[in-house]
Amino acid sequence: MAARLSVNVNKVATLRNARGGDVPSVIAAVRTIVAAGAPGITIHPRADERHIRAVDARAIAAELASLREQIEFNIEGDPRPDLLAMVEELRPHQCTLVPVRPGEITSQAGWPTDTSRAELGAITSRLHGLGVRVSLFIEADLEAVRWARDVGAQRIELYTEPYAHAFSAGRGEAELARFAAAAELAHDLGLGINAGHDLDLDNLPLFSRLPHLDEVSIGHALISHALFVGLDRAVRDYLAVLVE
Repeated sequence: MAARLSVNVNKVATLRNARGGDVPSVIAAVRTIVAAGAPGITIHPRADERHIRAVDARAIAAELASLREQIEFNIEGDPRPDLLAMVEELRPHQCTLVPVRPGEITSQAGWPTDTSRAELGAITSRLHGLGVRVSLFIEADLEAVRWARDVGAQRIELYTEPYAHAFSAGRGEAELARFAAAAELAHDLGLGINAGHDLDLDNLPLFSRLPHLDEVSIGHALISHALFVGLDRAVRDYLAVLVE
């Protein structure tokens, strides 16, 4: 089966926030994305609310409530108290826990494998108790896969920026093999496999061959493409790659 596409709408909020007001509307973007056939919506609310805000998260959850059986809602972010409280309130299908470095513009790495299993495991258990699937953002590394299993994740999200850089340098096939080894181990350990970061229309056709790939989360590249072709067409272009 083809991997599912979850569209990250953070960049729509970034554009809105650059001017103030409500244009472009994040909710209008979500409606367009869903109408175009994407089966998932992702948001990453940061503590400084520089793009998605808490009010956006609640509005998106309300918009998708009647579509819960068709559209997956994924909230990602670092496991800070207000983010966990938001997940408890909104009960998305999935929460992707991501390490955050002070001052970063976007995610720069997966979870270090020396992160406390007990501390993060307690958070994972809390989210499981809410009926929320937990995914951990990790490097394509065998030790990281085992660490995620031990912490109690149900899925991993492979950090794909290294793959994107390797693809640009003509080493995509070799780097994909490294990702495939991590994916095979994750599958053997009973973990689902998501992926995201710097995937685009150029490098996604090759990456979509990753074994056992369940979902890709794409935001920046898709929204950038939409500036030239429109959001509906951009979503359909990415969906077409995933079903090839």
